[in-house]
Amino acid sequence: MARAMFEYTKTILSKVSFDVNLFCKEVQKALQRLLPYEIEELKIYIESLVSQNPNLNQCLIYLKP
Repeated sequence: MARAMFEYTKTILSKVSFDVNLFCKEVQKALQRLLPYEIEELKIYIESLVSQNPNLNQCLIYLKP
């Protein structure tokens, strides 16, 4: 079940990556919902999205401990 949430989160993040504000909100939601090891995987995924769309760079602050 948790893995499904992780895949769903990745789908949502890719769909809202056109809008920085929406993307940041979804990142915050994901950090509340996902398990710690999934958050580590999500960081890698988000960094790949940021490399494609540098505007999303400001959302990385939510991923810092």
